[in-house]
Formats: sequence, C-alpha cells, structure tokens
Amino acid sequence: MPTATPTDSRRRFDNATTTALPATVVTSRRRSPLRIIAGLLVIALGFVVGAVVLANVNKAVDVLAVARPVPAGAVLTDADVTMVSIVPADTLQVIPAGHRAQIVGQTAAVPLTAGSLLVMDQIGAITDPAPGQSILAVGVKTGHVPAGLSAGATVVVLVAPASAGSGSAAEVVQAPALVRAVEPPDAAGLTVVTVQLVSESALRVAAAAGDVTIIVQGR
Repeated sequence: MPTATPTDSRRRFDNATTTALPATVVTSRRRSPLRIIAGLLVIALGFVVGAVVLANVNKAVDVLAVARPVPAGAVLTDADVTMVSIVPADTLQVIPAGHRAQIVGQTAAVPLTAGSLLVMDQIGAITDPAPGQSILAVGVKTGHVPAGLSAGATVVVLVAPASAGSGSAAEVVQAPALVRAVEPPDAAGLTVVTVQLVSESALRVAAAAGDVTIIVQGR
C-alpha cells in the first residue's frame, strides 16, 4: 500500500489553492474624452483672457485730466491739471501727460469739470457757450439754494409761482442746467447763480414768473 509523503501532500495543497483563487484582472481606468477636451478648453480660455488683459494693460497711456473746476476764459495753472492712466478710444483726442508744460498757461475755451479728461477742443479761444446753449443769471432767495453750491454742479432750475392766480393755472417751469458761477448773497439775502442750459429752456426760465429754486442733481 503506497504511503503519502509530506511532499505529495504539499503539492496537492498548492494545486488546490491555485485552483480556488480567482484570477486577478488588472484594468486601467480610462478618462472620458469629453472631460479631457473640456479641461483643455478651460486652459486655452485662461491663456486667451490673460493675453487680452495683458494687451490692455500695455495699451494704457498717461494723459492729462482736470484736477478742479475751471471756468471758461481762465488761464490754466499747474494745479488745474493732473495725470491719469487710461486706455483711450481712437476717437478721443486726449492730451498726453508729457504735454503738461505746454498746456499750463493756455486758456480754457469752455468750463472744465473736475475729474474729466482734458481734450484739445477745450483749450484755446473761448467758444462759450456752445451753439444751442445759453448762459442765464437767476436770483435765488435764501432757503432756495443749497449750501456750498459751486461752479460745475449739475442742477435743475425750478421756477414755481408764489401763489396760484385767480384766473388761469400758473405754470411750473423746470430745466436741467450746469452751474457756472455763484455770487455771495447780497444785503437782501438774494444769491445770483449763473447757469448754462439749452437755449430754449433758458428762454422759458427767463420768462417764467415765480420763485427760483436750485436743486442739485446726483451724478
């Protein structure tokens, strides 16, 4: 009778173990082609945006701007102009900051508003008021003009009758305007405010009867 040896037993155990264990299949994880394409598009878009921003930064130039309100006919001083960096439009005739010395001493052809860009059309012989515009002085009673009103303010000139007439209804006239000058109140408390407005509106305001009120408009 044959006798099993330890070696034979180990061989049978190894064969059984090998048969019982399932084969391990190694698979590689594939990425979706759509995700890959989307990632590449995001990267490309980032490069494009960066290039556009860089191009605009490189196009910025230093130009002259108005530092404080300047009335028409005034001679520009160094304190009236300042320098700003912008990307100018092709149609905007801005003045390079390097021309500051040539601009100082020139005459303002029109009223200059603080914070606005300085252009060549605003410098030279007075062309004020512009065609279609008129300058009008109105007397304003105490309490009808805001405190601290100064040239350059955007306002509405309102003329309201003091009392309704016995016959026809009185008309309330209002017109947008730009303040050109403000005189100190006189002995009677009347403040003279010089405004610039559309010529048609100026005629209506001048012909209106009633008390004048100046209303400051937000920008």
